[in-house]
Amino acid sequence: MSTPSALQASLQTRPVLAAAAGMETSDGAGVSLTRLLGTPRLRMLDPFLMLDFFGSDRPQEYLAGFPEHPHRGFETVTYMLAGRMRHADNHGHEGVIETGGIQWMTAGRGILHSEMPEQQDGLLKGFQLWINLPAHLKMTEPRYQEVPAAGIPVEAREDGVTVKVIAGTTSRGTTGPVRAEATEARYFDVTLPPGASFAEALPEDYTAALVVFEGALTAAGTPVEPLGIAVLGEGGQAVATAGPQGARFLLLAGRPLQEPVAWGGPFVMNTREEVMQAFRDFEEGRF
Repeated sequence: MSTPSALQASLQTRPVLAAAAGMETSDGAGVSLTRLLGTPRLRMLDPFLMLDFFGSDRPQEYLAGFPEHPHRGFETVTYMLAGRMRHADNHGHEGVIETGGIQWMTAGRGILHSEMPEQQDGLLKGFQLWINLPAHLKMTEPRYQEVPAAGIPVEAREDGVTVKVIAGTTSRGTTGPVRAEATEARYFDVTLPPGASFAEALPEDYTAALVVFEGALTAAGTPVEPLGIAVLGEGGQAVATAGPQGARFLLLAGRPLQEPVAWGGPFVMNTREEVMQAFRDFEEGRF
């Protein structure tokens, strides 16, 4: 049997097709964000639609939160790095996402929800990712997968490298608690000490990207700075090496759906007619 290192040595490293810095913006009731995906620089990476980073210790930049708003046709993934976010929806579901926890919400046929900071001061920091659903699942019933930090495994590798496995299974066999059957998504939070390297085998037909949020790294010879995203090309593995300050980044990978995308604000469907129906259903109280 091949060892992981022997297997990785035989795999082609994925090149960096593009590296883009995030764009400052705001959403909700004026929450300050850095948008990494879903911008004029980088529209989408099938099946990933949008990725926002929020991080501030200034309450005026986040306290207004994200009051009630609708979604249909995709999944939202909220990962809290620091602070607490309270979630509530129009079906009676309510809870708090704590530091290090994840909420993977399948909006499906439609849901109204709010996401409001639980705290009045201190650091609030995290990501929200939007993942598309295939046509046959866009009108499924809404559901949640919510996991606290203690329920998410952390894989220890050589040289002090750690991989927090939220969804998917690593090449070393660690499986995250979230099941993402629609896209077989992998969502890993990777920490590299200064100068350390990381290699992870991925299916060659999967979309893959690295999202740096602490320190800096080099991926296939391309430098990626904090709050930057590197889009990876074809190959058998993702490879990254940390700079002198170390690095922390997300590895996102998933099976592309290769379906038409009709996007209207909080609704992502396959045709314009379906988006217009979503607006009618929302206005007529059918969510």
